[in-house]
Amino acid sequence: MTIRHTLAALLGLALLWIGKLQAGEVTYHRFASEVLGRDYPYALYLPEGYHESEQAYPVLYLLHGSFGSERDWVESGGLRQTADRLIREGRMPPMVIVMPGSESWWIDGHNEAARTAFLDELMPYIEQAWRVVPQREWRAIAGLSAGGYGTLNFMLERPELFAAAAALSPASYHPLPPRRSTAWRHPAFLDAAGRFDEALWQRSNYTAYLTDYLEREEVVPLYLSAGHRDPYNAEHHARVVRQALLPYQPELVTMEVLNGGHTWRVWRASLPNALTWVGRFLQGPVSLETLAESRVAEEKVAEAP
Repeated sequence: MTIRHTLAALLGLALLWIGKLQAGEVTYHRFASEVLGRDYPYALYLPEGYHESEQAYPVLYLLHGSFGSERDWVESGGLRQTADRLIREGRMPPMVIVMPGSESWWIDGHNEAARTAFLDELMPYIEQAWRVVPQREWRAIAGLSAGGYGTLNFMLERPELFAAAAALSPASYHPLPPRRSTAWRHPAFLDAAGRFDEALWQRSNYTAYLTDYLEREEVVPLYLSAGHRDPYNAEHHARVVRQALLPYQPELVTMEVLNGGHTWRVWRASLPNALTWVGRFLQGPVSLETLAESRVAEEKVAEAP
């Protein structure tokens, strides 16, 4: 073996060792949901060093698409590898990433109350079970397709909860989804007679929350993306969202158009910039001691006459 080959082998081993040293962990969990009447599943990404640290972390809720599951972002989206790399490169702070599973489009639909379960059960449960900071400045939301639909709805309805958001190929079609969209056959939107509920779509879509959002003080920085050959015309609908928000938050809404359609190839390509975007607006990990002191101070302020 030549010196050149030896050095290359040693470099490869060093990179492999560094990769393992700085690798995050993905695990799968569930808890009993009274709202759903079943277990609520979620995948969890913990950054390298989480178990050894005495810190609380920012948290990102990352939503899957129509007929998807809590495993999608890990198994098809390359989430762990991408997050590991971006943290290692300093492009986003170490954070906890929660990937919940839903049988709805993240709404209170005809099949389950997914919106209520997400807001009233999942988020409080995560903030109790894991070391994440339960404050807006440490919390973000993102998702693809139907998960992008849910992301826009949550950020516009509850901007006081999220410091940043990212919607990849959001299925936030207005006024109605294209006929080829899975929304037309998804149980969330099918009434007792099996018909698509157009009224439910319109009162659940982001347009129902937009006016109130534009009248509030909180601004949620938003990253949008879509493929240039998206068969559902997600690029157009994402541009409509951007245009609606641009006068209100001109420096805090951005859009990226990628080569491709409504596929994992586009979402994997978009994920690094989406994570980098939300990472810009999230506070980094804090010591548990600092967090406890902050809570005590808040309680004193709340108790003051």
